[in-house]
Amino acid sequence: MTARLATHGFNELPSKEKRAFLSIVLTVAREPMMMLLLAAGLLYLLLGDTGEALILLIFAGLSMAITVTQEFRTEHVLAALRDLTSPRALVIRGGVRKIIAGREVVPGDLIVVEEGSRIPADADLFESHDLKVDESLLTGESVPVYKTVGTPDIYSGTLVVRGTGLAIVTATGISSRIGRIGSTLNTLTEEPPRLLAETRRLVRLFATGAGAICLTMVILYGFLRNDWLQGILAGIALAMAMLPEEFPVVLTVFIAMGAWRISRARVLTRRAATIETLGTATVLCTDKTGTLTENRMAVARMQVPSGEGWTAAGAGTPPSQEMSRLALMGLMASDREPYDPMELAFHTLGHSLGAVTDDNTVEDWQLLRAYGLRPDLLAMTQVWQTTNGSLVAATKGAPEAVAELCRLDAATRRHLLNQADEMAAEGLRVLAVASATLESGDLPPSHRDLPLVFMGLVGLADPLRAGVAEAVAEAGRAGIRVIMITGDYPVTARAIAQQAGLNGNAVMTGDVLRAMDDEALAACVRATNIFARIAPEQKLRIVEALKRQGEVVAMTGDGVNDAPSLKTAHIGIAMGGRGTDVAREASSLVLLDDDFGSIVTAIRLGRRIHDNLRKAMCFIVAVHVPIAGLALLPLIFGLPILLGPVHIALLEMVIDPICSLVFENEPEEKDIMQRPPAATDAPLLSLPLLLWSVFQGAILFVLVASPVLILKDAGETVMRGTAFLTLVLAVVSLTLINRSFSASILTALRRPNPMLAAVVVAVTAGLSLAFLWPWARNALNFGKLGLSHLAIAAVLAGVALVALEATKVILRRALPGKSRPV
Repeated sequence: MTARLATHGFNELPSKEKRAFLSIVLTVAREPMMMLLLAAGLLYLLLGDTGEALILLIFAGLSMAITVTQEFRTEHVLAALRDLTSPRALVIRGGVRKIIAGREVVPGDLIVVEEGSRIPADADLFESHDLKVDESLLTGESVPVYKTVGTPDIYSGTLVVRGTGLAIVTATGISSRIGRIGSTLNTLTEEPPRLLAETRRLVRLFATGAGAICLTMVILYGFLRNDWLQGILAGIALAMAMLPEEFPVVLTVFIAMGAWRISRARVLTRRAATIETLGTATVLCTDKTGTLTENRMAVARMQVPSGEGWTAAGAGTPPSQEMSRLALMGLMASDREPYDPMELAFHTLGHSLGAVTDDNTVEDWQLLRAYGLRPDLLAMTQVWQTTNGSLVAATKGAPEAVAELCRLDAATRRHLLNQADEMAAEGLRVLAVASATLESGDLPPSHRDLPLVFMGLVGLADPLRAGVAEAVAEAGRAGIRVIMITGDYPVTARAIAQQAGLNGNAVMTGDVLRAMDDEALAACVRATNIFARIAPEQKLRIVEALKRQGEVVAMTGDGVNDAPSLKTAHIGIAMGGRGTDVAREASSLVLLDDDFGSIVTAIRLGRRIHDNLRKAMCFIVAVHVPIAGLALLPLIFGLPILLGPVHIALLEMVIDPICSLVFENEPEEKDIMQRPPAATDAPLLSLPLLLWSVFQGAILFVLVASPVLILKDAGETVMRGTAFLTLVLAVVSLTLINRSFSASILTALRRPNPMLAAVVVAVTAGLSLAFLWPWARNALNFGKLGLSHLAIAAVLAGVALVALEATKVILRRALPGKSRPV
């Protein structure tokens, strides 16, 4: 056994290695702003300015600690999700039955499968006793299938719902069917986070420009002032002022906070960067079984020979005796402790209609014999002995099989099958029920010889999940197209689609799709919203066809058959309750409560994140303009350096929480789910938004530069302190302006944002400390400010607020909606 385990490996799927702590630290340390902070700190240390160096290194350490903590927590969550749990297995080794860990099963093992157990590996049946297996996680079909010796294999991960059997293991781990599907995930390319790539591109672009300007500044300082060290420090300060390092920081914070907010909607984020893509989703491809439906059977309709009908919608009406008898016989044709979803449905129906209480001794009936289902006769019968000694036979099965057992004449048989077809057209799984009252005595060898009487038809359905129709409607209003892709029958798919409110009645089947080339498939996916009898590889083709058309595809599913398409889609959403480990491993998001409505909630939150991210990016570009201007101003006007690296680092401690926590916490806009998704190729910072950001920054620079020129003769420290205070207050004004692109500042102020209040209080406390505590004031090289200096700063910040708000109002009135930058 040990040799076979060494040869074939453990019966489990391989998981990815998590990043080491040191790897995370090195990645964070390589960020440009972190390198600039460390370089400035070391340079001050070489110059002998220990206090300045210490402050910078503390800032660098704090920033690194926060980022590393967030990264490490993310890795910890992913590692926990990758810890796949192996089921237990009952095997026969050396003639002895023993329970072992499922991961220790090897090819050649003889395994015992029984009701309620999950099959641990692919195997060939050696012995079968009325064995029925739920393969919905592999095939997508909600109806369990019977397995007999000589039928196709039983597969790892499927659930035995009836009977027992012995089987010889043929494949384990990645060699099993579930493993082969899982291994294909490694050959698929995951979609890179679009905004992450865009922010990196923006940072590189700004960094290139900043590098060129800073190098020029260092050279000018060196040649014009003959002070190369001060030139290097001024260059570092200018680089820090111009480099929008907040872009990746803000994206990280927004994604981390977004993952937390979405988790409160019972959606677990596996790949946090996918959150930003949620807001741009244009197509939602969903499985039927276990996603739109509950993946359980329930009796939806009954029909008796007298013509009387019953539906689940009218379950509150007291049933007739004939209907109660039909429900009772359906229950008595099922196991007393069933695993089969259809038999569970009969039990639920019998108890809900009070059929069992018609004879309060029915629980004491004794099962005498069970006639199992056979390939040539799809019906089963159970014979019970009642408390008074009589025998009752209860039969259920396929309508044609029960018609044969009841020896119906041609006309009655035709009428029965027509009724069954009508019920099937409604998407129901139709079974017929019959019964017989027998005298005590020997039972015949076959239930063909029982005097069975046809009692009626029972239609079972996999019911639609509560709230699905509302979620589909909301997705439609938001411009998101919902497509159902299922392995179930076309009639069932159409019925569920109609209940869910999906647009269109045309159903495309896998057989037709298989013959299509890529061009024909592209036309098909543009016009069709319902796909039935679809194989796993065809799901993948559909998703890829939609992506080629420029759609941002979200794909939901719970089965192993969904895994490749879940990984290929921009957003893979797996079901947490009924989903397989393979599906969860391939997905970006996991619905913890399997609630389809949570998907729409997640998309709403994704749109909010996208909106607020644009506001934050606009703020970041705008705020760097006056900071860079103050760094350049001394060179132009022959003034002493106003902002050194320590001041820039201190400003970052103000800017970072504003652009991350404040804007992330902004409430959603009113029309967030009444507008179409953002264009897939739309940049986060469009040209109009970039121009608006630069304009805001230019206004702020003019106002912030004013005290520098006004107080030029008041002394370097007073000039620097007043300019810094004006800049910080102007940053607060800029925050208020950018809280909403569409609403006025008064409307925005009425929307609560606790983080804004907290940051304003923290900034006020920090400024008070910086200007009132002598040690801090001297360390920052600020002068003691009087009331006139404070008034100048406050008035200029107020002017910035009024000017920018007035400009925003003018733009809203002058430009049509799609042309507005705000």
